Amino acid sequence: MKYTWLCCILLLSIVSTAQKLPTVEEKTNGLKKYPGFLDFYWDENAGKIWLDINKLDSEMIYVTSLPAGLGSNDVGLDRGLLDATRIVKFSKVGRKVLMIVPNYDFRAITNDVAERRAVEQSFAQSAIWGFTAEAESNGHVLVDATDFIIRDAIRVGNRLKGTRQGNYSFDKTRSAIYLPRTKNFPNNTELEATITLVNNDGETGNFVGAVTPSPDAVTLRIHHSFVQLPDNDYQPRLFDTRSGYFGVSFFNYSTPVSSPIEQYYVCRHRLKKKDPGAAISDPVKPIIYYLDNGTPEPIRSALLEGASWWNQAFEAAGYRNAFQVRLLPDSADPMDVRYNVINWVHRATRGWSYGNTVTDPRTGEIIKGHVTLGSLRVRQDYLIAQGLLAPYETGIPADDKMMKMALARLRQLSAHEVGHTIGLMHNYASSVSDRASVMDYPHPQVQLTSAGDIDLSNAYDQKIGAWDKVAVTWGYQDFPSGVDAAKSLDNILRDAAQKGLQYIADRDARAPGGLHPQAHLWDNGADAATELKAVMKIRAKALTQFGEKNIRTGQPMAMLEDVLVPVYLFHRYQAEAATKVVGGMYYTYALRGDGQTVTRPVTKAEQLKALNAVIDCLDPAFLRIPDNIVKLIPPRPAGYNTTRELFKKRTGLAFDALAPAETAADFPLSFLFNTERLNRMVQYEVQQGGLGVSEMINTLISKTWKVPRSSGMEKLIQLQTEQVLLTYLLAVSIDENASFQTKAVTLKALNELKTYIQVQQKSSKDADYTAHLAYALERIKAPEKAKPTVHKEIPPGAPIGCDIE
Repeated sequence: MKYTWLCCILLLSIVSTAQKLPTVEEKTNGLKKYPGFLDFYWDENAGKIWLDINKLDSEMIYVTSLPAGLGSNDVGLDRGLLDATRIVKFSKVGRKVLMIVPNYDFRAITNDVAERRAVEQSFAQSAIWGFTAEAESNGHVLVDATDFIIRDAIRVGNRLKGTRQGNYSFDKTRSAIYLPRTKNFPNNTELEATITLVNNDGETGNFVGAVTPSPDAVTLRIHHSFVQLPDNDYQPRLFDTRSGYFGVSFFNYSTPVSSPIEQYYVCRHRLKKKDPGAAISDPVKPIIYYLDNGTPEPIRSALLEGASWWNQAFEAAGYRNAFQVRLLPDSADPMDVRYNVINWVHRATRGWSYGNTVTDPRTGEIIKGHVTLGSLRVRQDYLIAQGLLAPYETGIPADDKMMKMALARLRQLSAHEVGHTIGLMHNYASSVSDRASVMDYPHPQVQLTSAGDIDLSNAYDQKIGAWDKVAVTWGYQDFPSGVDAAKSLDNILRDAAQKGLQYIADRDARAPGGLHPQAHLWDNGADAATELKAVMKIRAKALTQFGEKNIRTGQPMAMLEDVLVPVYLFHRYQAEAATKVVGGMYYTYALRGDGQTVTRPVTKAEQLKALNAVIDCLDPAFLRIPDNIVKLIPPRPAGYNTTRELFKKRTGLAFDALAPAETAADFPLSFLFNTERLNRMVQYEVQQGGLGVSEMINTLISKTWKVPRSSGMEKLIQLQTEQVLLTYLLAVSIDENASFQTKAVTLKALNELKTYIQVQQKSSKDADYTAHLAYALERIKAPEKAKPTVHKEIPPGAPIGCDIE
């Protein structure tokens, strides 16, 4: 009997433990309900969010973002930063609810369930969170989502540690739900938290220290978006390497063995014509972008206008009013995935602007365009114009040409970044085709009038480009039934190529060893060398008139250096473009059978023209800052810090007139002596009769070391430039990445230079020159000590500004 009673007691205990969970209604009684895509409840007393999951095992989009940022360009973590777009689903096992990311990088596009299952089970998924069911009713599961929301979801601590700002970790006690931006809508659920990270070591980096009230605690906001997946009415467009679009790629294990297993779709918004058969049609639903309503005038109008240029491209593709730009309503949240937004973002230092997207990884469909425009960019363009014009005779001129140029640049920048968010990559070959794309990086196109004055009226383009119209037509054209879409798309790109429109993207143009002679960042003109000569004349004119009128009355005279930097280095990008003609090769992203020229050599004559134009930038007279300018620049006054925007100094507080010349000489030499370039030149000399490394080095030596001696400051610059050139020669001679023949011809040139120096040493009667020669001989003895200087501490330039915009 006692045994029976004991069994009953144990059974009752088990039944009690396993009793049903309370219903969702019972658990949430008295809590404020937020109905929407995923219903949630707010517990004011506990500061908790209860999430009602009624879509178990149903996929949805999940995105995290940063609605309130750090304000440091160097660290990143800008307001509006988007993290990766993921597809997730909730799966319940007992009381455990797992948030799982399916692996769409590997799939089988087939109706065969078993075939799909085989692929799914072959590759790992990721369970990125685990919840505990606290209530359940009618297919609804209630979980406490508070810890999921209040966390370092975008790895702020890792970013701070990676940029050496301190050992920061998440502090739950100083973090909470941010209710004003926690909202619900029929197709998306938006949750937000204020989070704080604390520094555990006490040592804080300068970047964080410059932008936080107390660097011991960094408080930001993190946003979580759950979004309903788009319907199946979107038709993915196959990627074409000639089109200029971003893409998503995946491995499709259902493809025949004879076909490529990796497949690509382009990224683009959904857009359809109401009447696909009409030449011009209204869209079923237009693409609408919203500009940050915190943007001030006249910047607001410039950004609205520039972004609206894209409607020109959609009109060329046969749409009427398909692309619209409006001001963001006060009631809208810019992090809400329903809105394509253009954010006006502030930082402590100038930096890049970005065009990001929330994109369905299954199809490439862009769900949300999200632009970040750095607010300090406009000030840098204003400064460039200020340096070129020397405008302050009696204050700001009534006709403020600086502001006109800066606003023109903002229009272009707005169009450029929006272009990324409609799917387009950079096109760095458009400047040779009369500014054919806003997706290039444009340098201000400055001209001299017939009277010899600087003219900024055509600094930036005022419209969408010819290539952009081609790209949008290819990406968004809606073909009527019965039309061979694949053939029509191919014809669009063939016709563009026949008209001379080129497309070359980031990898090809950004690399220091860049290959294509017409694909550069921040350049102008059809011929890099010819344009460099024109830019040098602009620079000379600006330096000739440079003086007190370059700053406003009442400003410290030391501020002239801030204006001088972009003027002195005005030629930098065009010089870089010219260096990349040397050892270059013309090519296209050709497909078999499309009729495009695959590759074509750059002639030796073209390379020599570019090399000689670059060498002109090494002339001591070109590099010397006029004495009248040097005399006008005193040390920075108390209260004005030295910044990285200025020239580096070896002279203490005094302005260093030699350091800028060293920087400006090092810049083009670092590109010319890129090892990849030199290795190509050795081969192209034999294969194509191109310019060889030996001839390039001998040309440089003959126009630096072997020219008549200068005097005064130009003498010091001449000696300095020769030592910089020697540094690169020595470094190449022992560079393990240099080919045997590259090192051989470089070493031969060094030995010949050594003999020349020894001869000059015997006849020299100039003490400075003799010392220079002796120092060079000592350096030649120890080439391992020669470290390439690579732009020798050049002040930040890109994005006509700072350090993939």
